[in-house]
Amino acid sequence: MNPTTAQRTRRQFGQQAIGTTVTCLTALSHASQAAETIAPTKPFSLKYILGSPMYGTTPLPVVSQQAKVIGANYIDLWPRPHADHREQMESMGRLKFQQMLQKHNLKLGMLTRYDLGPYRLASEIELLRDFDGKLIVCGAQQQTGDSLKKRVAKFVESMKPHVAIAEAHDVVIGIENHSGNLLSSPDSLRYFADYAKSPHLGLAMAPYHLPQDPNLIGSLIRHLGKRHLAFFQAWQHGKGCMKKLPKADELLQMPGRGKLDFQPIVAALRDIQYDGWTEIFMHPVPRGIPILPTTQEVSEEINQARSYLSRCVSQVNRQ
Repeated sequence: MNPTTAQRTRRQFGQQAIGTTVTCLTALSHASQAAETIAPTKPFSLKYILGSPMYGTTPLPVVSQQAKVIGANYIDLWPRPHADHREQMESMGRLKFQQMLQKHNLKLGMLTRYDLGPYRLASEIELLRDFDGKLIVCGAQQQTGDSLKKRVAKFVESMKPHVAIAEAHDVVIGIENHSGNLLSSPDSLRYFADYAKSPHLGLAMAPYHLPQDPNLIGSLIRHLGKRHLAFFQAWQHGKGCMKKLPKADELLQMPGRGKLDFQPIVAALRDIQYDGWTEIFMHPVPRGIPILPTTQEVSEEINQARSYLSRCVSQVNRQ
């Protein structure tokens, strides 16, 4: 082969290779666009859990039947004084309790144990493990220190051995923000998010105990992020829950009834792709009674709040 022929052959090969590469890249681009069209991003949604205190001390088998009525597959058991379903569970025995859950296609998702505080949770964490539960909620312990930031840091440090137990059992400890508690102000929640490094220690957010500003609550959710927001209670302050009020005023704690606009809050949950449980909640006065006289009325009230939250979710997904 003479030099001129060899140069022409190499040039032709190079042009063919470039053409093939461009064709492949174009095909990949078209395939990628087609895949995006076929499989759009999944819309945001809320995953509900049944909070047992909404039904007072109604028998646990009756309460369990309501889970499917309110769109929940999980239950959160509370002890006295807010309910007695944790005690009912022990009375019926764990085998019978498990059979009841299976009958209603229900799972024990979490326990709320304010009565135990943050340092006496080990046995309850083991119980959750036995039922494949994932979350236990409690309050924070006050600490000494000359600044809120240092007190929050000290509390998070004090939780390390308890978080280690939770981690070993694949459970998360959720600390609720509560008025009069160490974790109560917006700044305390921000500090908590900054210091709590373990995914097995998070915040159980109760908007009731925060300033009723949806944009502020939304900013706190974004600061916490998916990693540190362990639980969300759909609960607003309304006219409070510390003294007996007319029932219409008491129900202002429910989403959609009071003045708090949940749409910016839901938008923040969407932004962090929150996939934990949402519990529609309020406190009756006195504690330990159902929020309304009959089980059917309680479930209907929860579903009214759920419909309101669904509208918020729909609006957010259209943004």
